Amino acid sequence: MRLNYFFYSLQDQFDNLEKHTQWGIDVLEKYIKFVKERTEIELSYAKQLRNLSKKYQPKKNSKEEEEYRYTSTRAFLATLNEMNDYAGQHEVISENMTSLITGELTRYVQELKQERKSHFHDGRKAQQHIETCWKQLEASKRRFERDCKEADRAQQYFEKMDADINVTKADVEKARQQAQLRHQMAEDSKAEYSSTLQKFNSEQHDHYYTHIPNIFQKIQEMEERRIVRIGESMKTFAEVDRQVIPIIGKCLDEITKAAESIDHKNDSQLVIEAFKSGFEPPGDIDFEDFTQPMKRTVSESSLSNSRGDGKSEPKFGGKSKGKLWPFIKKNKVLTCKGAGPEDFSNLPPEQRRKKLQQKVDELNKDIQKEMDQRDALTKMKDVYIKNPQMGDAASVDHRLAELGQNIEKLRLEVQKFEGWLAEVEGRLPMRTEQARRQSGLYEAQNTSAVNSCAQDRESPDGSYTEEQSQETEMKVPATDFDDEFDDEEPLPTIGTCKALYTFEGQNEGTISVAEGEMLYVIEEDKGDGWTRIRRNEDEEGYVPTSYVEVYLDKNAKGAMTYI
Repeated sequence: MRLNYFFYSLQDQFDNLEKHTQWGIDVLEKYIKFVKERTEIELSYAKQLRNLSKKYQPKKNSKEEEEYRYTSTRAFLATLNEMNDYAGQHEVISENMTSLITGELTRYVQELKQERKSHFHDGRKAQQHIETCWKQLEASKRRFERDCKEADRAQQYFEKMDADINVTKADVEKARQQAQLRHQMAEDSKAEYSSTLQKFNSEQHDHYYTHIPNIFQKIQEMEERRIVRIGESMKTFAEVDRQVIPIIGKCLDEITKAAESIDHKNDSQLVIEAFKSGFEPPGDIDFEDFTQPMKRTVSESSLSNSRGDGKSEPKFGGKSKGKLWPFIKKNKVLTCKGAGPEDFSNLPPEQRRKKLQQKVDELNKDIQKEMDQRDALTKMKDVYIKNPQMGDAASVDHRLAELGQNIEKLRLEVQKFEGWLAEVEGRLPMRTEQARRQSGLYEAQNTSAVNSCAQDRESPDGSYTEEQSQETEMKVPATDFDDEFDDEEPLPTIGTCKALYTFEGQNEGTISVAEGEMLYVIEEDKGDGWTRIRRNEDEEGYVPTSYVEVYLDKNAKGAMTYI
């Protein structure tokens, strides 16, 4: 039988082996504890990342949602979402390490302890057996030695008695028999000792060449499996991390992509669109000759205009020297919170258009909600009619009537705001102050708070108005818009534009264009959403600014910059 040197070198180191294998189990348990703490760290890190992402997410129905129309804030939102996915990968690491390492090794340690206990129990049993055989051999040997000594003493005593002439023959015979008996006992002890010795040698051979080597072989295999298992666990430890690296890389790539999508020009344009007022720059201030007090005149564009001198007649679509530059003096009506008119006439043209459009959209949503409720109640009523046992059909009539009234009121509101929106966008002539009063515009505003706020109000065109005075009402003839194309001289071109989409100009004053068509720009968008263009000497009109891409010639005569 080929025996491993391991068995020879360790056959007398049974106790040391027992200590070493216990140390191996302790190392394994220490590694399990290490991995468990790593999984807890991963979970804690993932939780903190998720909380961080949630903390900076925009809150619903808040001002923050409006900020996410900018590319930079959208990129930040994408970063937050990717960080949430990034946190998810750390949760995956924790889950995989728990299931593939901690759980598996914990079960393996229990099995290892049972196997180790069994092997060392067999070893202790073999040692106890060989020790018992050794004790039996020693007892047989001592008995044989004792019997031999007793036989020698009996023989000497017989010889002494036989040589003594004074001893009787009977005593000599008795001594001889005793000597023979002792010799026989010594022979029996010798035979027993020989048999016990042979048996012990056989047991000892089996112990050191069969039983102990087998036990050591099993302990060695057990220890080697433990070493291999901890190595495999360390590989799994690294592989779990490696498996999520591609996904984490994708998260980081998406963050990089979001950062690269930031467009500073677009964000700047959004700011311009959000805050542009539509006001024209002020005209030159006229010289006031104080040497002629009786003929002193006040310039229409002077910043010292009095409240009663705001009767300038605005020219629709042209230059208005009576408008104030918005950076010179703030519109005082904006400081009176909660007292603004219903048609947002206190706002600059572009801001007013956006507010009106927003209001129309909100009302349309409300109408849709009411109609959905009405449709649901109508279906419920039909079910009640077909199945009277389910409910009284008449019980929903009152609610249906209320919904119908609400829908009608909301539609009237939509029509009112659409009228003001059309007025701002230039599709309809400017309505007079008296028409606004008749439409009920100021009925809800006729309170002391509004009156006190309106005393110092400054109108968007730069003139001061007293809303309670009929003398300062601005009346614009309905023919101003129509006469503009007949009375004015042809305007010079200030650039070119390219039609991005096809536009069918069905309203008076508009012009139809085809997608991709190149035309001349003769008047920029003044904040009302329309640009005036020319195809040839006979064809010109307005198109929506969003339908064309404008290329202005800064050196062209007549080119102006608007806010």
